[in-house]
Amino acid sequence: MRQDRQMRQRANGITAGISAAIAGLVLAALLSACPAAAQTATATATATATATTATAAAAAPSADTAAPLPPDQMALGRGPVTDLQLPRYVSIKVSEANVRRGPSLSHRIDWVFQRRHLPVQITAEYGNWRRVRDIEGAGGWIHYSLLSGARYVLVTEDKAPLRRRPEPDARPVAQAEAGVVARLGDCTADWCEITADRLSGWVLKAHLWGVDADEIRD
Repeated sequence: MRQDRQMRQRANGITAGISAAIAGLVLAALLSACPAAAQTATATATATATATTATAAAAAPSADTAAPLPPDQMALGRGPVTDLQLPRYVSIKVSEANVRRGPSLSHRIDWVFQRRHLPVQITAEYGNWRRVRDIEGAGGWIHYSLLSGARYVLVTEDKAPLRRRPEPDARPVAQAEAGVVARLGDCTADWCEITADRLSGWVLKAHLWGVDADEIRD
């Protein structure tokens, strides 16, 4: 009986081996007859591997993400990277500038500045990044290459008169609507010369955002 049982086990093993061999031949024949199917299978495997790699890369921690945010630097009065005054006014160089939650590309984009020459104020520096805020106090981190040292201001007073000279009784040459972005020129203690739409004139400094109250320019 033991001999009969061993013979049956060998027969079953031979049958299983033959079945596996036949299945392999059938699969090989199908792939040979349908090369597109083989390419699809290969592409699927490659895509799966790529997706797995991408997922692993996304899950890997980033050194930039872990970078500590700089402390409040305005109390120091100078930027640790540029040694320039803090805070200070600059302008947006491009028509679209991403504003991020932290000083690296790995930080999420909170919003986008979509106005070229918009004045902003730098409040902190970290490597190639600058923390800025706009007239409403909204802020974030932006790469320094998207900023310009060219000075622009935002008119805050509706129908602010542009006068021929920096005097309250000087003849007005135009009026500026609130929200107009203008190029900043010379400034006295109370007045600044601005240019917008090819028109230039002197406006009260109190009607502008983007220039310090005690800033003198000539």
